[in-house]
Amino acid sequence: MAHSPIVDLPTHRVTNQPPPLLDYDLLAGDAALREAIEREGAGWAESALRRLGRAAGSASIIEAGFLANEHPPQLRTFDRYGQRIDEVEFHPAYHELMALAIRHRLPSLPWADPQPGAHVTHAAMVYLLSQAEPGVLCPLVMTYASVPALRHQPDVAEHWLPGILDGEYDPRCIPATSKRGLTIGMAMTEKQGGSDVRANTTRATPVGKGGPGQEYRLLGHKWFCSAPMCDAFLTLAHTDEGLSCFLVPRFGPDGSRNRFFIQRLKNKLGNRANASSEIEYDDTYAVMVGPEARGVRTIIEMVHHTRLDAAVAPVALMRQALTQAIHHTRHRGAFGRRLVDQPMMRAVLADLAIEVEAAVALSMRVARSFDESEHDPRAVRLSRLATAFTKFWTNKRAPGFVYEALECLGGAGYVEESMMPRLYREAPLNSIWEGSGNVICLDVLRAIQRDPECLHVLIEELAPAAQAEPRVADLIADAGALLGDRDNLELRARQLTQNLALATQASLLMQHAPPAVADAFLASRLSGGARAYGALPAGLDLDLLIERATPSTGD
Repeated sequence: MAHSPIVDLPTHRVTNQPPPLLDYDLLAGDAALREAIEREGAGWAESALRRLGRAAGSASIIEAGFLANEHPPQLRTFDRYGQRIDEVEFHPAYHELMALAIRHRLPSLPWADPQPGAHVTHAAMVYLLSQAEPGVLCPLVMTYASVPALRHQPDVAEHWLPGILDGEYDPRCIPATSKRGLTIGMAMTEKQGGSDVRANTTRATPVGKGGPGQEYRLLGHKWFCSAPMCDAFLTLAHTDEGLSCFLVPRFGPDGSRNRFFIQRLKNKLGNRANASSEIEYDDTYAVMVGPEARGVRTIIEMVHHTRLDAAVAPVALMRQALTQAIHHTRHRGAFGRRLVDQPMMRAVLADLAIEVEAAVALSMRVARSFDESEHDPRAVRLSRLATAFTKFWTNKRAPGFVYEALECLGGAGYVEESMMPRLYREAPLNSIWEGSGNVICLDVLRAIQRDPECLHVLIEELAPAAQAEPRVADLIADAGALLGDRDNLELRARQLTQNLALATQASLLMQHAPPAVADAFLASRLSGGARAYGALPAGLDLDLLIERATPSTGD
């Protein structure tokens, strides 16, 4: 039977819709990031970041992000012959994203090429790749962060670091000695403890004499083991002497599968491309890393580095949400004008752009403190405090930000064909990972109480801004008053943490951003109380703010 040709019905003509946002350069259209990487010492890496920025904005990688979420990981507990294998199967798109990141040395560059600006470069890579798909960041970030913890045990580091630093992406589930590249995960929390890891019940029994670098057998469970297809995991367990740190490989020294049992994968709100699991240790082979009974002290450096990336990732989500909003409003018309030309929409977009400007400046400054910590004790103190309050603040800003950007697209932003639902589901994740908001605020207090010099170093950095701007001085003075109210210190810890973040953002923008950007931040963030996005004071340069955030698409 002959088929009739397709009829071009007037009701099916598509007009007033934006073109697909594909094959664009994430770095070229991000003035705040370009300026930050140069300012914070990573200018030498600009060409590498441009390559990653173009790749992350390519049609193929954007499609890979969608596919990795549409086809989430699947747990294969047994093979077809009934043998226990405990493997997770990923869609090829997930592997494509992982390979891209490792090819660009996202998890390894600061350690393999430790020049000034290397950690800033790493943070910028996290920011760029997260805009394509943040779900792969978990194994990449943990691999990056594992290096300082592994170095506590030189004999263990000698065995594992070459595959981390020099390898390529190798997703095969085989012994590490046969692989071209390695990834490292982490398994810390348990059902009864959560963030309180000292409540853990997992036990470690020495095979021989015991002690650092020696073999143990573990018995216990872990409630959250993210990225369970990593080649090894840093974990915590109790010996007779106390809570200690161990490395648990997927395969034992004889090449057999370790007794690492994946009980189930988590059914999560977001982060669907990544596999998060519950695992059981039952006579599981492990090697002690670092001194016995000093497990938290050993693994805390890993936590500190993962917190950097957990502070950067929400900034990337905000940036991508803003990119989507600007692109849509530039190509969509209503009531006789483009959306981007309408006053209220311009105010909303400009306000969102202010948030991204401040978040990029803050997170990249904190990344520089990781570079400087190699040789400067003051940078160590600044990093200890600023990483915590930056993680708190960027994550608290992300969910409301993404919602507001989603609303700029209207109904088009509420359907899965757009990227916005994925960004919205992802927005709460990093606030929970490596310490929820309250835990982070307690950590801010702990840092100041254990080493008051941390706060002194920060205040010295903020001094020029405080002298020039009374509103910054007021934030700092209020922080001092909060610390002086010892009876209500924990109750007021969130206000203290917020003050430190806002004061630091203001200081950075006053020093480095165009005056119109700094003025907009001061007028909108340090004046008045609660307000909705877009409720900006009059007289701000909205055109400049939007222009600096407009994606580079060539149109």
